[in-house]
Amino acid sequence: MDLLSSVELLHKDRILTPFGRWVDDLHFTCGSFRPSSMDTAAKIRGEARRINACGMEFSQISNDLDQIDRDWNDVRRDASEQLFLIVQLEGSCGVEHAGAHSTLNMGDCILIESTKPTTFYFRGKYSNHISVNLPQQALMLTGKDSFNVARKLDAYNPMATMLRALVAQVLEETDEGDQAARLRQLTFNATRQAFLSGIDPATGFDMGSDTVAERLQMADVLIDQHLTNSYLTAKWLAGMIGVSMRVLQLDFQRRGMTCTTYIRDKRLQYARTQIERIGVERGAQTIADIAYSVGFNDVSYFNRCFKDLFGCTPSDLLRAPVCPR
Repeated sequence: MDLLSSVELLHKDRILTPFGRWVDDLHFTCGSFRPSSMDTAAKIRGEARRINACGMEFSQISNDLDQIDRDWNDVRRDASEQLFLIVQLEGSCGVEHAGAHSTLNMGDCILIESTKPTTFYFRGKYSNHISVNLPQQALMLTGKDSFNVARKLDAYNPMATMLRALVAQVLEETDEGDQAARLRQLTFNATRQAFLSGIDPATGFDMGSDTVAERLQMADVLIDQHLTNSYLTAKWLAGMIGVSMRVLQLDFQRRGMTCTTYIRDKRLQYARTQIERIGVERGAQTIADIAYSVGFNDVSYFNRCFKDLFGCTPSDLLRAPVCPR
């Protein structure tokens, strides 16, 4: 799932919710916030809802209100100390927090604290964002850690790309076992790296001191989320993870292949599912269309790689129910 094109998360403006019910949902989902609307008799475009995944809580807030306030009295009413990683999904909103003013556009990220007053400005325009609820203690390595709250990461910042990929992967995960725990820890690590004071969030995710398993896990997350994008290469992946090409290749050698081969085979596996789909649906999409859509620029090369991996050509797969392997 691409977080910024997820059918499950977008187009909540098609939902019309009475103002009073929306306010109740917001209090249940986020705690003590005070929304205001230019017309409280009108229905709000959007909803406030809670999402649970991988043992983590998310809040999705979509609306066309005037603004939402949280002052010191509201802070005192909520006892928990949490950090909220906010990712803007649609529209834009202004955020006033910890003495800083920011405007969030699609794909931008920001970190705010539950223990500080906050105001969100919408001016009656539709906005949709998702918030990752993070217990502050879970992010701290030492008791002296401090975070750059109200720091905004622009959509194209490498850390923003990383955080969106992780959130998307967490929301997709159905297993609540070891895989969920690893994704949860990776999300904590990435958020810490992005917002811990004294660290430059523009340099990518520094996993140099972490284990090979963690780096490969992060590589899998990024590959899955960017599989069909032409910029997905071993070089891009190494930069995102924050390691050298040599370290990345040594990590993938433990899987018995190069990073480039791994990406290629993942694209071929995805292409196979697409070819099987058009074989059943008899759609207008061609094998060449699929080859280009998954990142191959040469159809002949795509056909050769496909046959090497599956033992049949894409055309064979269209004519037969299954490939030999």
